[in-house]
Amino acid sequence: MEVLKVKDLKKEDVPKEMRVESYFDLKAHPFKHEALLTGEGVNSVVSVIGKIGSYSKKWIADTISENLKKNPVLKVQKSFDKINTHGHFEVILEEGAVFSPSCIFGSKDAGKAGKLYVSKNAVVFGSDIYLDEGDIFIDEGAVIEASAGLKGPTIIGKKTSVREGAYLRGNVIIGDGAVIRGELKNVLILDKGNFPHPSYLGDSICGYMSHFGNQVTAANLGIYEGLKDADKRTNLVFRLGGKSYDIGTPKMGVVAGDFCQIGCSSTTDPGTFLMPHTISYTLTRISKGFYGPNEILKNKALEKGIIERSPFNPNK
Repeated sequence: MEVLKVKDLKKEDVPKEMRVESYFDLKAHPFKHEALLTGEGVNSVVSVIGKIGSYSKKWIADTISENLKKNPVLKVQKSFDKINTHGHFEVILEEGAVFSPSCIFGSKDAGKAGKLYVSKNAVVFGSDIYLDEGDIFIDEGAVIEASAGLKGPTIIGKKTSVREGAYLRGNVIIGDGAVIRGELKNVLILDKGNFPHPSYLGDSICGYMSHFGNQVTAANLGIYEGLKDADKRTNLVFRLGGKSYDIGTPKMGVVAGDFCQIGCSSTTDPGTFLMPHTISYTLTRISKGFYGPNEILKNKALEKGIIERSPFNPNK
């Protein structure tokens, strides 16, 4: 049976269940990084996940360069007397920024010094900053609390709160007004995303006002695939409309559309797609596949392999 490779398809040939517009309403909720979701080379939500890293690197470099040209009084600092530092780095602080991290870990190569840009009224206090693999941009009014760890490339939106214990491992873009505490890797979170408790999210996209309850895990690699060398793993394949689609990678977490909510201690299997207003009850295991929009999910604990699915009216 023929297996179609999603990356080779024209946008109009991609199933609607994999299209960006099926998950995110960018007219109702404009997003600063809309270009990542709709730009050249994007034919599906899967292709967006693969572009998070390259987009964030370019956006940060371009934005820092532009801001320095606009505001020549900004100073680039390469050392601090009272902060534990290692390697080469550059820090740019706007007026009103509070900057007192626990440590800064820079690059071994002076010619590749990582950059940290902290916008006005942002707070970085007691956190660990790693600039050896990419730059970090922290927007206006964001707060990075003590013991949080940030690795570049990472973009933190306006008035976003990164709570104690959060671990952002790079290739992370977080929109405005979000709350983060868990471990994130290669993730895009739109405005007002709410991930305020310990949780794991990798190789994923989460929409406007999406939410993870406490201890939610978005698994991003099948447990048996983890027994194989990376180059021998099998790509995720989906059946839709009588056809099979290879997404080009064995690693993918969850795509959660606008207003999706996942209850405490739930787990999503690698390759889970939740369209807007999909609500998962506590302790639910959500199998690989497509759900929603406007649907409630819960496991039946005494029946093997059963996910109960019910319609959901978000307007009631």
